[in-house]
Amino acid sequence: YQRRVRGVSCNFTSTKKKMKVFQGLWTKQSSRTLATSSFFQRFASTQSGLKERLAQLIPAKFEEVKNIRKEHGNKLISNCTVDQAYQGMRGITCMVYETSLLDAEEGIRFRGYSIPECQKLLPKFKDGKEPLPESLLWLLMTGEIPTQQQTQSLSQEILSRARLPKHVEQMLDNFPKDLHPMSQFSAAVLGLQSNSHFSKAYSAGTTKDKYWESTYEDALDLIAALPLVASKIYRNTYKDRKIASIDSSLDYSGNFARMLGYKEAQFDELIRLYLVIHADHEGGNVSAHSTRLVGSALSDPYYSFSAGLNGLAGPLHGLANQEVLEWLLEIQKDLKGAEPTTENITEACWKTLNSGQVIPGYGHAVLRKTDPRYTAQREFALKHLPNDPLFKLVGKVYEVAPKVLTEQGKTKNPWPNVDSHSGALLVHYGLVEQNFYTVLFGVSRAFGVLSSLVWDRALRFPLERPKSVTTEWVKANLHSFK
Repeated sequence: YQRRVRGVSCNFTSTKKKMKVFQGLWTKQSSRTLATSSFFQRFASTQSGLKERLAQLIPAKFEEVKNIRKEHGNKLISNCTVDQAYQGMRGITCMVYETSLLDAEEGIRFRGYSIPECQKLLPKFKDGKEPLPESLLWLLMTGEIPTQQQTQSLSQEILSRARLPKHVEQMLDNFPKDLHPMSQFSAAVLGLQSNSHFSKAYSAGTTKDKYWESTYEDALDLIAALPLVASKIYRNTYKDRKIASIDSSLDYSGNFARMLGYKEAQFDELIRLYLVIHADHEGGNVSAHSTRLVGSALSDPYYSFSAGLNGLAGPLHGLANQEVLEWLLEIQKDLKGAEPTTENITEACWKTLNSGQVIPGYGHAVLRKTDPRYTAQREFALKHLPNDPLFKLVGKVYEVAPKVLTEQGKTKNPWPNVDSHSGALLVHYGLVEQNFYTVLFGVSRAFGVLSSLVWDRALRFPLERPKSVTTEWVKANLHSFK
């Protein structure tokens, strides 16, 4: 099959002689000399078997959904109150989203597996302890826990797709440094659209039952390119504009860390954890629903994911961890070097609430217990940075804030969510540029929303078009409401 390596057309059904030519080209591009065996592993063996496994699973799932609709299509799933119609449609069960489900007591489940179960069951990198995002991608796509070999093959396939067109590199290089990283990120994703398989297949007249195949190709190409885009944004905006070359001996997260400029194995582990726990959060959140909504118009994954990123950039969605970090740093400043105690943190919490603000990072629209994603990060910190001052502050807030919020009596869930911890971990390893945090979130979220988009195509979900009404209509029909 055909691939492109940094603008060089490669046919991997060619002879070994041609392979040696491309090995030389890669060596010139990367400043690393790859052994012939490594080169063959990285570029010739790019078929992980994931697409073939999907092809086996999709027909049965399609028939299952078809039968459910045929036998139960007119049954009621959920009602909608007037308040829900005015208040963001919260709590209305009105869509099917295959890759994850949020439980109020257990938190997010990826294809039925909780965060602790994923940490235990998903394959790791060599001597690592955190699950590989590549293994989660396999799980999200298929519903199956992959083997170590399947994960390694998928990791190599993704690395083989990692490339940026020249025009996208030039676009990123030409952006002013004061353009927000998320604006750069969304624009670059749109710039990558020129390579869309789905767009080309649709224009060529592909049939509906084949939509998922080109969507899958776009999804993997996009997931592969995102670390390159994100790293280029980071290095251009905050550092020296230089990016490390891809290392075929590393996984997705390890390469992402190197391109960002970090070389610690612990930071690699943090990136693995971060990408896994932020990957998906069922279909109703802004980034997931924006991606799906735009995708339902048969916009290709580049258009769709760019829309999701634009939603993620909002202060009420992806910027929450920055607000938490700013709040924590302000408390640190007020403490003037003193250790956080129950007394001074209680005072800080009440000061925030009495000023009319919320305690950032606490509460959730669905969850009613401590977010398992928070717990996973806390366990990581207890293992790797137990004496970090900011982590100690996070821990003390965890002890105090739920009691203060319960006493105040205005929240249904006084427990921490994922955003209350992630900023502190990034700061510990030196990634202090807060405006970049949502870009990291976006790289992670691609795994979930693009997997879901592949299944939307496979199940031939139609254009989303809910009915809306006006306040005048509500007033005129109040007598008929139950």
